[in-house]
Amino acid sequence: MTSSKKTVVRILIADDERLLREQLQARLTDCWPDAQVCGCARDGLDAVRLAQELQPDVVFLDIRMPGLTGIEAARQIANLPGWQGEMVFVTAYDEYAVTAFEQGAVDYLLKPVTTDRLRVTVARLLGRLQQAQPDDHQDALLQTLAQLQAKLIGNNPAWLRWLQCGVGTSTRLINVQDVLFFRSDEKYTRVQTATQEAFIRTPIRELMTQLDPQQFWQIHRSTIVNLAAVAAVQRDDTGRQRVSLKQHTEVLEVSRSFSHVFRSA
Repeated sequence: MTSSKKTVVRILIADDERLLREQLQARLTDCWPDAQVCGCARDGLDAVRLAQELQPDVVFLDIRMPGLTGIEAARQIANLPGWQGEMVFVTAYDEYAVTAFEQGAVDYLLKPVTTDRLRVTVARLLGRLQQAQPDDHQDALLQTLAQLQAKLIGNNPAWLRWLQCGVGTSTRLINVQDVLFFRSDEKYTRVQTATQEAFIRTPIRELMTQLDPQQFWQIHRSTIVNLAAVAAVQRDDTGRQRVSLKQHTEVLEVSRSFSHVFRSA
């Protein structure tokens, strides 16, 4: 889907409260007359189904919905093949909304949604939809959603702790805490510790759903780094960021779509 080439922007609204869906649709009609609300979902599961069926350019998601939360639904939508759309969260919970906005990959609206604030969101969306999305837009979005999900549900005891990795002709158990970074190629994902290099078949995108996003950050479509292993983040003359590690000589590149994760670097 290439949103910038469409003459009409298609919008999906997901909220479990009918009056709020209708109110947002009415205000969108006023603020964005060139857009079309192509569907309305009553819960998170319905939102995923309609996103797959309708292929909207923008999805407005209430964070608190039955079936799937807005963030859970967003993660499933972002994993749809070829997804290149934009997402806006509608929430009464300011702490989650501010986090989402600061990450830069999504926008938010606080309830009750005002017309003036909605106009700001529409202007941002128009700007993004007119730009060509980078190749790793989808991965950057998934990284942001994983961080939001962790903040929403608190500490998750089910984060991945051990890896079964191939080392030469043997299989070894590696504690996830010991991993400095993960880097993938077409067939395998490299697992690098301070003392050894191993390989697994799990792709980066799948790994990001299993790792604690407070400790492991995706910095490139093919790279995840352990924050505890980062020695410094440096910016070159072109604005590119590079990560040096405490216990390894390899320098990791931060792609443009993930530059926001080290915004203060």
